[in-house]
Amino acid sequence: MARIAVDAMGGDRAPDEIVHGAVAAARSGIDVVLVGDEAHISALLGDGGATGEIDIVPASQVIGMAEDPGSAIRDKKDASVTVAARLVATGEAQGMVSAGSTGAAMAAAVFVIGRIGGVSRPAIATLLPLGKIILDAGANLSCRPEHLVQFAVMGSALSSSHFGIAEPAVGLLNIGEEEGKGRDLEKEAYRLLGSVPGVRFVGNVEGRDLATDRADVIVTDGFTGNVLLKSAEGAARMALRLLLEAVADPAYHQAVATLSPALLEVRGRLDPESTGGAALLGVEGNVVIAHGSSSRVAIDNAIALAAESADHDLPAKIEKGLAAASSVV
Repeated sequence: MARIAVDAMGGDRAPDEIVHGAVAAARSGIDVVLVGDEAHISALLGDGGATGEIDIVPASQVIGMAEDPGSAIRDKKDASVTVAARLVATGEAQGMVSAGSTGAAMAAAVFVIGRIGGVSRPAIATLLPLGKIILDAGANLSCRPEHLVQFAVMGSALSSSHFGIAEPAVGLLNIGEEEGKGRDLEKEAYRLLGSVPGVRFVGNVEGRDLATDRADVIVTDGFTGNVLLKSAEGAARMALRLLLEAVADPAYHQAVATLSPALLEVRGRLDPESTGGAALLGVEGNVVIAHGSSSRVAIDNAIALAAESADHDLPAKIEKGLAAASSVV
């Protein structure tokens, strides 16, 4: 069984919500270890009746959201996120979850856990409804074509392990579907992606293809990917708001009552907390970065994602895929 180290002190609602989310994950059968202020964590576990169910590894420091990630990782050797990463690096845990500083979590993963052999740039992969994955979603603001090829390999591995898609369709985000569109980055990446073993490249895709079956994995640079992700979240909220305004008329009350289970299901699928966090791909461990405001529900789901990736040995699948693609990049 995979063991997941959880940074109990990272996030806006830490450690309370983090600990409660970890308890829920542990009670579903996942082996969880909490890292942070031992006295505070023990008290929270006792309040929830979970004393003795979850191990605690003490850490005396915390990296704040405003701190420089690289400097903080170097200077704060006993920070909770650093200690959690160290557990993965030594094999005492197979995955890590943090809702703290994204930069600190990435730095800890890269410098403490280490990158998979051959990986140039680890990438943040965000899981979306309809079984889609976007990467990079913010780790690398500027990229070279070969980085996008590696993102395609890593995203395909995650799509297979999480969504069970045997041969995920990979699309290159662009301003048009035709070959030759885009900047030099997209033009060269298009050429390379067409010859990568094990990657089913379907060509250029556009932002609207988030709602089509054209691609399972969408690759782009981190700046564009993050804008796409945030735009999609905003569009989903806008559509939900328009729907709620439309059905607010008393004439629809009976229909709404009938449809409420379906409407709640849709709302739940659109809620980012249903996934729990984004996977950091390309490191020698299963790292999930949760949102800073994550609730216990999000943390529970983030831990489940990390454990699932560990059970499928996702890093090994990525390494194998990159080895096959080494002739291209």
